[in-house]
Amino acid sequence: MIDNDRLSQEFLRLAHIESPSKHEGKLAQYLEGTFKNLGARCLFDNSAPKTGSEVGNLIVKLSGNASGRKIFLAAHMDTVEPCRNPKIFLENGIFRSDGRTICGADDKSAIAVMIEVARVLQERRLPHPPVEFIFTTCEEIGLLGAKNLDYTLIEAEFGYALDSEDPDQLINRAPEAIRFSLQVLGRAAHAGLCPEKGINAIKIAAQALVKTPVGRLDKETTANIGIIRGGNATNIVPEEVEILGEVRSHRHEKLESVWEGILQAFEEAVAEHHQEGPRPALNYEKIQDYPLMYVPEGHQVINLAQRAASKLGRTLQITLTGGGSDANIFNGQGLPCVILGTGMQQVHSTAEYLRQEDLVQTAALVLQIILEAAAT
Repeated sequence: MIDNDRLSQEFLRLAHIESPSKHEGKLAQYLEGTFKNLGARCLFDNSAPKTGSEVGNLIVKLSGNASGRKIFLAAHMDTVEPCRNPKIFLENGIFRSDGRTICGADDKSAIAVMIEVARVLQERRLPHPPVEFIFTTCEEIGLLGAKNLDYTLIEAEFGYALDSEDPDQLINRAPEAIRFSLQVLGRAAHAGLCPEKGINAIKIAAQALVKTPVGRLDKETTANIGIIRGGNATNIVPEEVEILGEVRSHRHEKLESVWEGILQAFEEAVAEHHQEGPRPALNYEKIQDYPLMYVPEGHQVINLAQRAASKLGRTLQITLTGGGSDANIFNGQGLPCVILGTGMQQVHSTAEYLRQEDLVQTAALVLQIILEAAAT
């Protein structure tokens, strides 16, 4: 039932609409017009002042013509750079850019699928429950759209975020994550005339960093120090250094334990260099980036997708991911949500590509999920 050529042309059309984070306005306007022509109701929330985007999140409500579970499908409208003046083409069954920009499959492949599915439902008048399409802003810069979404506009019981690679996988687990900043304060002094009057903040931080765990700590937990900023000149004892990092884990207690260990390493390093007066000192901030995502096997959102795949002669592998997405936020808001792949590959690079076959298979699966929902 999926129109392969129409789906491919839709993806190409979407891929040529520039929509970097905070500049999703043109794409949102296009989606609003497209879905209104299909008889859907389109609502924008008031998240734009909080996210800094040109536009709020777009929620599209497609009325049902049958009873069944209300479900939602979600995708993000923004893309990473470089995405200016894109030239995307289909050759030998693969969508690519001309090498100057990303392809836009992350996440416009998902949007193309959602448009095609809505068209098929309306044209063929297939029995389906009410379906909500959620298009978020600013996903690529911290899941800001999902974090500031007006959840009172969502009526669906559960849903699917289309934002991963393998169309034969269903992701039901993703880690919790925190970001942190650590600021070591020393004392400035002339590095040649009177270095003994200074307190070298970089040296203290380095001492702590030696004891700081980074990389893959176990199969469920990772940590990273990503940015270090400090010092003003080679002839000045540095009085300040800032360290930025993150911790992710599929278990909250492990995440907290790693964070406490990092903090302790810096506190001990500062204490070891203690002198009279307020310096050295340590300031820190811990920020909850996104909550744990875990949807247990046996949940209806997973069973529904597995039944749909089976009807198509396919099997979905249940798996986990080490990254965060809008699905983490949806689950944190009490909306069970799993992640489906669309076939996007080598995302966040100019080598990004998308197989046409994967795009079509994803659309067929999503359509079948909706049809199965009408039977429950």
